[in-house]
Amino acid sequence: MTETQDSSQVKILLADDDLEILRITRTRLSKRGFTIIEAHDGEEALELAMAEHPHMVVLDVMMPKLNGWEVCKYLRARDSYNDVGVLMLTAIGPSLNELTSPLYGADEHLDKPFDLDELDAAVERILEKRRNVRLND
Repeated sequence: MTETQDSSQVKILLADDDLEILRITRTRLSKRGFTIIEAHDGEEALELAMAEHPHMVVLDVMMPKLNGWEVCKYLRARDSYNDVGVLMLTAIGPSLNELTSPLYGADEHLDKPFDLDELDAAVERILEKRRNVRLND
């Protein structure tokens, strides 16, 4: 995060049907000052992403209604969401995640279980990358 970007101005959408993962990620990112919004399935995640236009979405892959890849693909297919960073979280396995996440346009992925320091680092990298997209548009 840059000096000119206050973390409280950054909105992150967390989408996971696992309430414990939501709690852990919400607690961690809230302590860093980010504004957090939550979704419990893919359909709700997509609706909130369109309504709130967050700086970043953290998507579980395997969710009811729409999976995380479908949400990511939808956002990436629309130029108005080019500035939204996408981090995929999943337990489907590192090989599949590594191959599939980039195909749908995710910026990065983390395999569950993940280290909270890895989460912090990925969030920072993605926010910086997408901030540069916003500045160049």
